[in-house]
Amino acid sequence: MNRQRYWLLLIALLLVALSWWGVATARVGLVVRSPSVLHSNVSLSNDKLPMLYVAPQQSQRMPGVLVAHGFAGSKQLMLGYAHVLAHAGYAVMLWDFSGNGANETSSQERFSLQRDLDVATAALVSQPEVDPTRLALLGHSMGSGAVMSAAIREPSRFGATIAISPTGAQVTPFAPRNLQLQVGGWENRFLANAQQLLAAAGGENHNLTSGRGRDLVIVPNAEHITILFRNASHQAARRWLDATFGVQNTSSYVDYRMIWYSLHLIAWLIAIGAVAPVLTSPGTTRQLKAHPSRRWFGLLLAPMVASSVILLISSRGDIQSLGGVLVGGAIGIWFLVAGLTWLGILWNLPRPTLRTIGLGVALFALLWVAFGLMAQVVWLQWWLIPVRLKLWPLLSLLCLPWFLASGVAQQGAGVVKRVVWWLVQSLALVGGFFLVVYLVPQLGFIFLIIPVFPIFIAIVSFAASQLNEVWSYAIGSALFFGWAIAAAFPLAV
Repeated sequence: MNRQRYWLLLIALLLVALSWWGVATARVGLVVRSPSVLHSNVSLSNDKLPMLYVAPQQSQRMPGVLVAHGFAGSKQLMLGYAHVLAHAGYAVMLWDFSGNGANETSSQERFSLQRDLDVATAALVSQPEVDPTRLALLGHSMGSGAVMSAAIREPSRFGATIAISPTGAQVTPFAPRNLQLQVGGWENRFLANAQQLLAAAGGENHNLTSGRGRDLVIVPNAEHITILFRNASHQAARRWLDATFGVQNTSSYVDYRMIWYSLHLIAWLIAIGAVAPVLTSPGTTRQLKAHPSRRWFGLLLAPMVASSVILLISSRGDIQSLGGVLVGGAIGIWFLVAGLTWLGILWNLPRPTLRTIGLGVALFALLWVAFGLMAQVVWLQWWLIPVRLKLWPLLSLLCLPWFLASGVAQQGAGVVKRVVWWLVQSLALVGGFFLVVYLVPQLGFIFLIIPVFPIFIAIVSFAASQLNEVWSYAIGSALFFGWAIAAAFPLAV
């Protein structure tokens, strides 16, 4: 490496260190306890429920808040609310629903949501700092239905309920007590749900003393995932709980952890660019001569073929549980068929070597650290529990053909052409998955995560531009994508 790249690497490492410092400061003044050290006298069944308890230090008789994630979420995904509320004087309990995150229990068991919430409630009220007479619930999407149902079932136990991107529940003007509904400005379907729930609950009402408070908050410029990281949502929830319990606080905490996480990711990508010359040897890469028309035609045709195959499979059986993870297996099959279609049209593929395989594994390791290491404590259950780790090789293998074809198509392209490839490939993926949702409505959850695909493609495309090795790019990207699917989607086994 030349001196300029050494300086680049040093700057990247300093930014990584700064990012970790920023994330660590969010916990200053808080108690964070994991299940292994929870001071709980409840039944040992809570050992099977991964939980996280966040509360201010040296506080007593605090209101307690149960925070429930949505489908394909985890306790980490809801940490923004936990930090804001804990800094404001609340004790917060988060957990992974069955089949989600680090919870290995099947998500298809009947009443699992209710059971998990009851266990988390028992664990929360057993904490010595918590006032068991002042409890509230907050849930997102799938979790919103769970918390509203719990508050309807026991209206005298929970003083307030906050439903974010709400699904459905049998609300009335009397239950749940003090219901706040939140929805992103870009969530039209969930906005309709919220408006129906508000009408059934008796309409807007800010008399929280009677327990009949009702509120609808629209968070501007937010969709189903980004609403969870918006300060407007965090603060609206805090104000609603403050009004319910009469809490007066001077907390000015704003959750900037996702900004620090983004800086961490960018810094690692800079580091990859700095060390890439050490990993690659100039002149050893064989340039493939696939005609441009084949590259573009294959990219455009592949999504249509893959979506048609998904439709065919859905007509023959349960499409949602393929690959051992709900919805995620179908995404893997889509990548497999689309990739094979694209490769078939390109009809040109180099042979892998030990060197390119080794580089691919190294690329995966770097992407794993860059994307996931901090994600584990910020927004995503990145560490795979054993049952998910067993699914990872299969899911990675399903993704491999797509990234092989993508690597062949982009090999030797300059910066501008790679940006074009990223844009067109992102459009092809987004269009393909829109088609999947249209043809197979039971896979509708894919619609909510479509904005994530261009981000993932941008990350791996940048890495590809540094290595310019088809197999290295394909292996590293497939292992990375397979890990992300195994980590994020609920277990179907």
